[in-house]
Amino acid sequence: MRVTVVAVGRLKEKFYEQAVAEYAKRLGRYCKLEVIQVADEKTPDGASETVERQIKEKEGKRILAQIKDGAYVIALAIQGEMVSSEELADKMGKLGLNGVSHLVFVIGGSLGLSEEVLRRADYKLSFSRMTFPHQLMRVVLLEQVYRGFCILGGTPYHK
Repeated sequence: MRVTVVAVGRLKEKFYEQAVAEYAKRLGRYCKLEVIQVADEKTPDGASETVERQIKEKEGKRILAQIKDGAYVIALAIQGEMVSSEELADKMGKLGLNGVSHLVFVIGGSLGLSEEVLRRADYKLSFSRMTFPHQLMRVVLLEQVYRGFCILGGTPYHK
């Protein structure tokens, strides 16, 4: 299976880069992983809703340009479904059994995802009702994808 993470913004802290690299290495035995970073837009202080929407739309176009036809898109969105690690693993497993060979996880920027990206998503996933830094979510997402593959493979990591 191919797993692609499309994320807005670059990782700025070395410790995030190291954590992403570690999970990428671990995931190598389960899938072909690709992490794509798209440029983020600067958000001016006190930006209006219109300006924020325009920023999300610009970032959204960059995200959508990276998504291949036929990919199953999972958008990380606060309004998405909250699931357990086992439920996420089960979803990944069922998708694979149903012929899905390419999963694309999308992480928005600091303002979230555009409506266009949310419409393109086949599934919306929420890790919490809380807001997390989008750089940290890359690490959390990769850890959960790795945990999911471990659960599916019956390896003890997830306990």
